[in-house]
Amino acid sequence: MLIAAIAAGMVLCCLVAQPFLPALTWAMALSVLFTPFQGWLESKLRHPGLAAIIAVVVIAFIVVVPVLFVGQHLIGQAAQGAQLIETKVSTGEWRRAVEAQPRLASLAVMIEDGLDLPATVKSLATWFSTTAGSFVSGSMFQVISFALIFYLLFFFLRDRRGAVASLQHLSPLSREETENLLLRVRDTIQATVYGTLVVSIIQGLLAGLMFWWLGLPAPLLWGVVMAILSVVPMLGAFVVWIPAALFLALEGSWGKSLILVLWGMLVVGTIDNLLRPVLVGNLLKLHTVLAFISVVGGLMLFGTAGLILGPVVLTITTVLLEIWRSRSADELDTL
Repeated sequence: MLIAAIAAGMVLCCLVAQPFLPALTWAMALSVLFTPFQGWLESKLRHPGLAAIIAVVVIAFIVVVPVLFVGQHLIGQAAQGAQLIETKVSTGEWRRAVEAQPRLASLAVMIEDGLDLPATVKSLATWFSTTAGSFVSGSMFQVISFALIFYLLFFFLRDRRGAVASLQHLSPLSREETENLLLRVRDTIQATVYGTLVVSIIQGLLAGLMFWWLGLPAPLLWGVVMAILSVVPMLGAFVVWIPAALFLALEGSWGKSLILVLWGMLVVGTIDNLLRPVLVGNLLKLHTVLAFISVVGGLMLFGTAGLILGPVVLTITTVLLEIWRSRSADELDTL
């Protein structure tokens, strides 16, 4: 009866916490990343609460200011980009650019025969406008979500020692096993943020800057899109910059097209191989396939919080299986 009651209570607690799952996840991730900063502040101020307030203000400034800047310009660039594409299609400019290349002339015929391009592009432009309106109307909800993240972050930073002690007390694992589990979870969060988010942001920034320098439309929009694509393993910024290079070539800007291809291959494409070992090291002890499944599956199951939760869930399960195997081996040795 006790086991059944505990199981039922845990299920109900999960259901109660489900609406707050994204905020809890990102607050936990930020607390793990900035715990050294919180510890440094506590050593100077000797007051955990005041140190947590200062840490939250600093973290909010680091996170919120870039988000507000990007969000403010992103909607306008998305609408302008959709309008530009619609204009090029409706005026037939895209077809003239393709027909100027004899080898690609048949491509225009194939596209028009198999796809009502003007109607498709118009629908895309309408979708962009609708999405932008929905984003603006939901801005208040986003503000509340951000506020909730930093509200929870304050307690995660201030009461982290008590929370860890409570987990160790309630855990059915031994103290050493629990400490190892928490250490692996911490390493996974750091590896996911540094090795995935930070590297992806840098790739999107570098690619977006090249788009801006080459005079391509909506560089901020495409930079954000390339950063998002870089988060997903086996995809990347090339999904955007390769068509952009083809677009420049069709316009006759072969020099710009070549520059973009070289920049994408030599700089954006290799930044992952250069930075990931430095930022991650051996923190993420997952095979590439398992990392791919955990990130993509987590995003599909939990939304944006799945970027953290997917690898964390897989890491916890792996550690528990390792503990089970270790205990089973010890029992066999005693027989």
